[in-house]
Amino acid sequence: MAKTITSHRNSHVTNAIRLRERRGRDQQDRIIVDGAREILRGLKGGIEIVEVFFCPKLCNDEDAHLAISALSVTSATILTVSPNVFGRVAYGQRSEGLVGVAKMPHLQLGDVQLPENPLILVLEALEKPGNVGAVVRSADGAGAAAVVITNAQTDIYNPNAIRASMGSLFTMPICAASPSETLEWLRVRNLQIFAARVDGSVSYSDQDYTEASAIVLGSEATGLSSVWHDDDIRPIHLPMCGAADSLNVSAAAAVLLYEALRQRQTKGS
Repeated sequence: MAKTITSHRNSHVTNAIRLRERRGRDQQDRIIVDGAREILRGLKGGIEIVEVFFCPKLCNDEDAHLAISALSVTSATILTVSPNVFGRVAYGQRSEGLVGVAKMPHLQLGDVQLPENPLILVLEALEKPGNVGAVVRSADGAGAAAVVITNAQTDIYNPNAIRASMGSLFTMPICAASPSETLEWLRVRNLQIFAARVDGSVSYSDQDYTEASAIVLGSEATGLSSVWHDDDIRPIHLPMCGAADSLNVSAAAAVLLYEALRQRQTKGS
């Protein structure tokens, strides 16, 4: 029986706590994964879980037991900890009894393998990790083939992004690249490119997304950079009937992605 860790000064514990900050993630080249569901999706997506903090008193739901079972056949080290120590490692009031530490994924744009007729989402200069995670969750739900993040203002695997995505960050291709590199990558693959802009000349609902397409969204503060103003890029907008001139980026992404999904399903029926 493994000895229970009861001190928050234990080196495994202090290293895990440092992963809450970007500096710690960069220094250790690791990320922290909160919750059984997220750990399961990480395993499904091929993420290498290095160690798991396990608090038996808090592992009471089915996902927790499934995660422990799945982890038992990997090389992950399972560290049994007291509730007090678990509270130091875990985020907020989460009480599922599992927190994982994984190697940082390093997918490059050139590694992304696209299916036939893909739908790609590009995000530029998003600052809030919760928005990144929420957008990725919508992209996953709408069947997007990949998400590319350009001019990233937050790291992709921020714990808030993982949490907001419900672990879907691990189950679809996600990578960071420069805007120019991303644009060239899209052009080489003959994707039609739609840029969501406040001054877009055409309503999003008047476009055809049934062919291989990329939808590009920028930050709410600055919008899209001039890279996305070229003649072969179609500027689109979402109608706004009130005082605000734009939606939250995660809401806008959901509208656009599900319009693309609706069109594709209608065409295929």
